[in-house]
Amino acid sequence: MRQSQAAVLERYRVLEGEFATEPYEAGWATEARWFVQVLRASAPDVKVVLTTQVSPDGLHWCDAECPPQVAEGEGMVSWPVREFGQWLRIRGSVEGDEGSVKVQIYLTLKE
Repeated sequence: MRQSQAAVLERYRVLEGEFATEPYEAGWATEARWFVQVLRASAPDVKVVLTTQVSPDGLHWCDAECPPQVAEGEGMVSWPVREFGQWLRIRGSVEGDEGSVKVQIYLTLKE
């Protein structure tokens, strides 16, 4: 029987400028999928650039091989991640004049 798990890493968090989510240990999983829901954007031209990062120990990080994702305005973006090793997180930036976004960030994992 396959295992699966869903984790909420950010709930109703307001983001501005550069940010990183809390690390999540996922070494048991063979596949993962990020879901980033922008609930509110401070302006129509605000966008969020999201990069998956991987780590062997949860302390030292590098960008994963998957391309950065961009969330523009309100709505949800999602992308898969495979062959990620032990730890996952998102590094990102909110772009736009004095921009901010309110988000929810989910990570789903499958064995």
